[in-house]
Amino acid sequence: MKLCPLKQIIKRDGTVVNYDRDRIDTAIFNAIVSTGGSDRRVAEELSQIVETRLCEMYGASIPTVEDIQDVVEAVLIARGHVTTARSYIQYRHERAMSRRNREDTCEFSDNIPYKKIYEVLRWNMIHGCNSIQGINKIIEEDRFPQLVKDCNKRYSDETASAAKHILKRGDDVRIVIVAGPSSSGKTTSMIKISEHLNTAGRELVAINIDHYFFDLEMHPKDEFGDYDYETPQALDLELINKHLEQLLNGDTIKTPNYDFKTGKRELNVHELKLEPHQLLLIDSLHGLYGGMTESVPSKNKFKLYVETLGQLSNDNGIFMRWADNRLMRRMIRDSLFRNLRPNQTLTHWHYVRASEMKNIIPFIANVDFVLNSAMPYELPILKNRLFHYFPDAMLEFKDNPKRQDAYLRAKRVHEMLTPLREVANDSPIPPDSLIREFIGGSQYEY
Repeated sequence: MKLCPLKQIIKRDGTVVNYDRDRIDTAIFNAIVSTGGSDRRVAEELSQIVETRLCEMYGASIPTVEDIQDVVEAVLIARGHVTTARSYIQYRHERAMSRRNREDTCEFSDNIPYKKIYEVLRWNMIHGCNSIQGINKIIEEDRFPQLVKDCNKRYSDETASAAKHILKRGDDVRIVIVAGPSSSGKTTSMIKISEHLNTAGRELVAINIDHYFFDLEMHPKDEFGDYDYETPQALDLELINKHLEQLLNGDTIKTPNYDFKTGKRELNVHELKLEPHQLLLIDSLHGLYGGMTESVPSKNKFKLYVETLGQLSNDNGIFMRWADNRLMRRMIRDSLFRNLRPNQTLTHWHYVRASEMKNIIPFIANVDFVLNSAMPYELPILKNRLFHYFPDAMLEFKDNPKRQDAYLRAKRVHEMLTPLREVANDSPIPPDSLIREFIGGSQYEY
């Protein structure tokens, strides 16, 4: 029997632990017992199938706990264990709700403090947009433009609050680090925050971390030919730290230039110097990764985290995953601005998510400010532009064992958004809205 290359998994808090198939055995067996069964051998056979599927999907890469649970559900249903699958899904849902509702400790979801999540949920409930049914009602009653205004105001208020927190730290802050997972809206968020800082006589000067990528030929490559831009090790961390130290000392540096078309970089191209009233901005997927800024004392760094902390549930009480929200944003942006088909983004997403769990999530608890970039009004807009891709993706990937992650993701988004009403008219969305970063029509340059 061919050995499975899986050695590790990524937990919800970003911790990497050893892979243990016995845990899958036990989870399936518990579901079997809860429905009146008692045969451990069935659980072992099913867990073996799950492991085989995981090995086909991920090879030597590292799946997340959620990836594994998704495959368990799919295998149970495909093998005709519908009752057991329902029990497993119910148990998984109850555990998720328990994590959400536990208030006696500081509860985290993707390392986001429970208090922040509760604030988002409470705002959504007050504005009637915490459920698909609620958003549908808003659309039916022609209150969609007002929802757009309310959401944009909430977001604007949060960016203003972030700027106040930066200014409160005074001259100690020399570098502002904005981090967050793919398509969370980091760029627009920092434009908004910069506007507030400018009124106080401070200016953000960005250093383009993308220019510090090594040549593409040095990046790892998978069996499908995809290069891994998502790992911090694809960046020249040593040079980044050297340049940061020089900038804070008042020196002028010359950053590299990376050409994404050729996959090559040229050293000593862009001149950069930090004036006394200026703050250096690091806008990077991996800004919280310690190795990127280890040359800078902690007191000189302000760490901001941006995430789509959406709190939208369907009729079954299942909440839409933040990563699925961001996936849809990226599918549109990639097709509009990066010449990629939506299905290409979908198949690459497991690399994105694994990198987030490994290189971002573990460091969120140490940030200075968490900014919610989710806009409940965006989902009817995104559905109108993307929904037709998901059935096609499900058909394309359903029988491909190496693309089951893409199939399960497409199926989950399709099921979640099926009852949601679409909105084709995006005219109520102003040009300074964060969503314009992804759907086009923004007044900002990206």
